[in-house]
Amino acid sequence: MSPIPSSLMGPTRFVCLVVLGLILSGCQLANDASKSAPKAIFIIVDGIPADVLEQAQTPSINELVTNGGYTRSYVGGEVSGATQSPTVSAVGYNSLLTGTWANKHNVYDNVIENPNYQYWDIFRIAKYHNSSLKTALFSTWLENRTRLVGDGLSEAGGYKLDYYFDGFELDLDRFPHDEDRNFIRDIDDLVSNEAAGYIREYAPDLSWVYLEYTDDVGHLFGDGPKLMNSVTLMDSYVGRIWNSVKSRQVTHNEDWLFIVTTDHGRDFATGKNHGGQSERERTTWIATNSKNLNSRFSSSPAVVDILPSIANHLQLSIPDDIFSQLDGQSFID
Repeated sequence: MSPIPSSLMGPTRFVCLVVLGLILSGCQLANDASKSAPKAIFIIVDGIPADVLEQAQTPSINELVTNGGYTRSYVGGEVSGATQSPTVSAVGYNSLLTGTWANKHNVYDNVIENPNYQYWDIFRIAKYHNSSLKTALFSTWLENRTRLVGDGLSEAGGYKLDYYFDGFELDLDRFPHDEDRNFIRDIDDLVSNEAAGYIREYAPDLSWVYLEYTDDVGHLFGDGPKLMNSVTLMDSYVGRIWNSVKSRQVTHNEDWLFIVTTDHGRDFATGKNHGGQSERERTTWIATNSKNLNSRFSSSPAVVDILPSIANHLQLSIPDDIFSQLDGQSFID
């Protein structure tokens, strides 16, 4: 580009400088637009041992990991060490949410009596980084929002969720409880449908989906065809959400991290129980579409590694005092 002649003075020179500025600004906007907006969603499907998942028909998860990865992982901390944590649902959820074991977050059972909110959850970290980031929770269990995330509690960081869809297990008129827990299956169906539709339309920056039915089937029937079939059904619910993410990636300039995992395994004897430190109870799994997996992913990562991995993908800044307390390390570069 030729320099602006020094003979151009007054209004004429001003106009030229404005035009040049607009051209340069337009170039900068074009460069910014070429950067994909990072988004992340994590899904917990309850109580599916790795060996069961690996035998079940799961076409959606199989497609998800085609260009990403699948690995066995673990929950429960260090056996007989300070971090040993019960292989129980709420304990596993909170270990994922906070990137710490139970000796820090203080959730040791599903009662969730006195969670220690000084160990921040991933939603609090996201809002600290940028309060305009949009967050969402879709859950078949109300306490995920009210007790673990502690949304709205001052000690947990106040309101952190821009949208939530939960509490339907308390609606006995719409979902009357039955012994076979089919009402939970129906709520999972509703929750996954809502998640798929909401993500397709609004694409929150960070979302959590929780589905419960597989764990209920395990408790009722243990290992066998019914548990296998429930895993295949769960996979179809995950597929709905995955299809929405794929659609967003085609129609919008978005870079999605999609993670599916479970909270614990089951006992060797029957598959009906969990909570102890047997290998099968501790062995979980992680499936993801990420193409940026490092060596930690293939080295039996822990549930506590998921938070720093999401934070890396979303490029979240974590306060030093919170980061130093994390028990996990990122498996995403």
